[in-house]
Amino acid sequence: MSDAIKHECGIALIRLLKPLDYYQKKYGTAFYGVNKMYLMMEKQHNRGQDGAGFASIKLDMPPGSRFMSRVRSAKAQPIMDIFDQINERINTALVQDPSLLQDVARQKAEIPYIGEVLLGHVRYGTFGKNSIESVHPFLRQNNWMHRNLIVAGNFNMTNVRELFNNLVDLGQHPKEQSDTITVMEKIGHFLDDAVAKLYKKIKQEGVTKKEATPLIADRLNVAKILRKAAKNWDGGYAMAGMIGHGDAFVLRDPSGIRPAFYYHDEEVVVVASERAVIQTVFNVPFTEVHEIDPGHALIVKKSGSVSMPEILEPRARKSCSFERIYFSRGSDLEIYQERKALGKYLFPQILDSIDHDLKNTVFSYIPNTAETSFFGLVRAAQRYLNKKKEEQILEAKGSLSPEELHEILDIRPRIEKVAIKDAKLRTFITQDSGRDDLVAHVYDITYGSVRPTDNLVIIDDSIVRGTTLKKSILKILDRLNPKKIIVVSSAPQIRYPDCYGIDMAKLEDFIAFKAALALHQERGTMNLVEEIYHRCVAQAELPDQEAINHVTAFYEPFTVEEISRKIGELLTPQEVRAEVEIVFQTIENLHLAIPMHQGDWYFTGQYPTPGGMRVVNRAFINFFEGKNERAY
Repeated sequence: MSDAIKHECGIALIRLLKPLDYYQKKYGTAFYGVNKMYLMMEKQHNRGQDGAGFASIKLDMPPGSRFMSRVRSAKAQPIMDIFDQINERINTALVQDPSLLQDVARQKAEIPYIGEVLLGHVRYGTFGKNSIESVHPFLRQNNWMHRNLIVAGNFNMTNVRELFNNLVDLGQHPKEQSDTITVMEKIGHFLDDAVAKLYKKIKQEGVTKKEATPLIADRLNVAKILRKAAKNWDGGYAMAGMIGHGDAFVLRDPSGIRPAFYYHDEEVVVVASERAVIQTVFNVPFTEVHEIDPGHALIVKKSGSVSMPEILEPRARKSCSFERIYFSRGSDLEIYQERKALGKYLFPQILDSIDHDLKNTVFSYIPNTAETSFFGLVRAAQRYLNKKKEEQILEAKGSLSPEELHEILDIRPRIEKVAIKDAKLRTFITQDSGRDDLVAHVYDITYGSVRPTDNLVIIDDSIVRGTTLKKSILKILDRLNPKKIIVVSSAPQIRYPDCYGIDMAKLEDFIAFKAALALHQERGTMNLVEEIYHRCVAQAELPDQEAINHVTAFYEPFTVEEISRKIGELLTPQEVRAEVEIVFQTIENLHLAIPMHQGDWYFTGQYPTPGGMRVVNRAFINFFEGKNERAY
């Protein structure tokens, strides 16, 4: 994506099902879980670089022994930083007492972070500041082991204020109004309640207070706690947690908006935000990694038993298509195939844009993440040309000379690497007066790769704001002197904000919104814009359950092609000599390419939860009133 937008968070959970000495004997180290967690977090580094955190719980530790550890970082390389800290603690202990290396029981007792239940998180901030206090996992401590709670998630709640007020009504005094704190305290409230009721019931059975501890751990109904806590949540989430005595869970939202995958064998239970991460780190086949069902929670009890009960009634599946287009690593088999399909389905539109002149067209891509869609586009072009070659050869009925046959067979799509990002230069750029000139040189171009008679087709993952296109890419590509530049987005026009964990919160940031606004101004229909504003204001007084998206009316007077043309006009710098055209994926072809992941609200405005409808209307109110703030 040439426009830098904030990604989502990533989660990783590991539950070791064997004693630590088992891993020492089989894999040569009792640090097996820590090592695997490091790999799982690094393999999800693409999802978040604002911060990273790690927490662990040791099972069956005696009173007076530390059984929970946590480390977090908001430094420039947060994953590396937290594992440097972990390794320093481990290595210091081993240097001071080398005999620890062969004594797994003492390692567990004396070295922090070595436990059977481990939780990792990589963060991109969509709520609050990017400080260490905002980095997951979050910890809720209590002197009762069962009431300790550690939570981390990939999520955003649209109704934080409502959830906060619910806590206040329960008599709590939350320290801040963030969705992470609010969610953790909600779970914690019902955890406290469940533990208190179990303790009272077990005492009535004549069991001593001390003997009640293992019975509480065994009888604690995590699913029931989650049902009560999540009852009023509105958002997209994959919520992971660990309870002090060793129970662990990952809860997925009822629409399946945020992803969560798991693997389970006799040694481990593993959860991650991406399937390919589990495949790579644990070397397991695609077929053995499964999704956590929407509205369900994967629960691992302290005993090691694994279940996936329904927590909330599943809704129509609306898993995030942006995951597939851009955010997730392309090494996942399904995502790789889907991204190639996105490129394939764009080819007919491109063919029209170049007037079917493939001989004088060069295909390329920016940035590197668009490479897979580029493969699909080129393959579609190859198939098209093969069909044309076949027709020519059959029409000739054997009259072709060897030279003529060779000339026909030699026709193929022209592929060039026309632009290469200078990563070192990008890291140097600051917010000073000369920034625009520096941005214009972030990409190097391959001189001589394009002729003055050529069309230049550049495929991108998506076009959000278009800032990089206007300030940098189009100017750079124009130096190659093409006749026409066609920028192709493998995603449809982004028209609406996301409110479920991706940082696309403001309508006026989107180039599609700016283009539609410019069309309203040109055609004298600003009265409709004001009417939509008043509808949104009136909607704000209604319950979420009655919410509808009034902002769709903002785009209705215009065709997709009209908005695309206006986007092209707005993004083309005056000094660019080549004709510029912007081509977007269609909604229909998006669904053909990604049939199992129909979450498309950023393109269509069809939000899967009532809170999403409220957020988009609030975003329009903010735009109209000139408020530069989030709608959630």
